[in-house]
Amino acid sequence: MSKKLSLAQKINVMRASVMGANDGILSVAGIVIGVAGATSNSFAIFISGIAGMIAGTISMAMGEYVSVSTQKDAQEMAIINTKLNLNSNYASQMAFVRQKYVNTGIDPELADRATHEMMTADPLTTVVREKYGFVPTAFTSPYAAAVASFISFPIGSILPLAAITLLPQTIRVQATIIAVMIALALTGYSAAALGKANRSKAMLRNVISGLLTMVVTYAIGTLFKQ
Repeated sequence: MSKKLSLAQKINVMRASVMGANDGILSVAGIVIGVAGATSNSFAIFISGIAGMIAGTISMAMGEYVSVSTQKDAQEMAIINTKLNLNSNYASQMAFVRQKYVNTGIDPELADRATHEMMTADPLTTVVREKYGFVPTAFTSPYAAAVASFISFPIGSILPLAAITLLPQTIRVQATIIAVMIALALTGYSAAALGKANRSKAMLRNVISGLLTMVVTYAIGTLFKQ
């Protein structure tokens, strides 16, 4: 039977999905807007967008896999070191946990009791959580993050690609920019909600970065206008 994902693991997978979609929107929008600045050839614009979608999907998935794998390797090494320290000098690890609680303002006597109870119940989890800031059983799967990005990047890419391809030539650049800005506002809000950050600031930051990207690529494209 497969092991169920914890809440933290699910949030990390959702984060990879949101960021994958966000990058898909922004990357392909930048490409197709830039090419549209250089040519009015719809086929050329479409092919450039498809190429960007395929390259970005693979790159994003591999990037997530490597990034999460590196993080997981570091966490596994921290667990190994903690086990060795617990075996060789249990008292120092217990003292570290107690002192950390005291430093946060907990009464020393209460810190003693809390440390004793938690170290008795699960010393490895207690020390790893307090020293390194993660729970040993809450690894994020590199494969899950990679698959999430692999799926979400092309989904995000579809919006700018469809807008620039299907809309009338006279308005397709302006309409694509507007559609992309709305989509980036949504992904910015979603990312902020997952991270419990300021929604308005995240949305504004996302929209501005997307607008700058499209303006710059369009301006560069016009330099090579046919």
